[in-house]
Amino acid sequence: MMAEVDYESVVCVKPEVHVYRIPPRATNRGYRAAEWQLDQPAWSGRMRITAKGKIAYIKLEDKNSGELFAQAPVDQYPGIAVEGVTDSSRYFVLRIEDGNGRHAFIGIGFVDRGDAFDFNVALQDHFKWVKQESELAKQAQNPDTGPKLDLGFKEGQTIKINIGNIKKKEGAAPKTRSASTGGVCLLPPPPGGKSPGLIPPPGTQLSQGLVQPQPGHPLNTGLLMDPASSTSQPQSASPDLWGDFAKAGSSTTSQTQQSSGWIQF
Repeated sequence: MMAEVDYESVVCVKPEVHVYRIPPRATNRGYRAAEWQLDQPAWSGRMRITAKGKIAYIKLEDKNSGELFAQAPVDQYPGIAVEGVTDSSRYFVLRIEDGNGRHAFIGIGFVDRGDAFDFNVALQDHFKWVKQESELAKQAQNPDTGPKLDLGFKEGQTIKINIGNIKKKEGAAPKTRSASTGGVCLLPPPPGGKSPGLIPPPGTQLSQGLVQPQPGHPLNTGLLMDPASSTSQPQSASPDLWGDFAKAGSSTTSQTQQSSGWIQF
């Protein structure tokens, strides 16, 4: 099996950076850029940050030829390899190495404050990625160490779902229930009209003055002419069926003449 190969990648490049000689730190209060000779930098050139595996390298190179002036390997940030000053955000202290075990501290500074900000963020992002990769590697080696989420129902556990309070649609007409169980709905009568009378079912007798003839008995025509007389007077056979109409007509005429005072010719 082939060994895993780490490739070197470029993280950040800044075209102009200044290098300063710094006095040794006498106390633990930190470095101050005001103590450096800022108007007389010891060297000026290009800075390039590369990453290979978990290590980041800050390389100070010549602008034209690209020759390496100094290099600072960084295995932790913030840490001893890169440290900011206490009185400015544009200046830092680097711990450079020559590859033979010797190291020295130098000061660097950026002309633009934005370049200093990019330098700081590039280192933070690299080591944030290193931390995430190490955590993922640990989880891959021990996949069963993390807590498991159990979403199953326990024995005897039940749930209750409430589907009430369903709102009706606005503007929907309420449904009317039919009066009869068969679903037949009676229409209302027309405006100004009278409701028709009920038709008696077949086989029933009429209640007022209508007498059905009995088998073997003749129909009394007097009942048909004056139904009211059948209820008030006893039935009697009359030889003249039209006499009552003549008497009624004469009495009406005499009353009209007496009341009006006119003589009828």
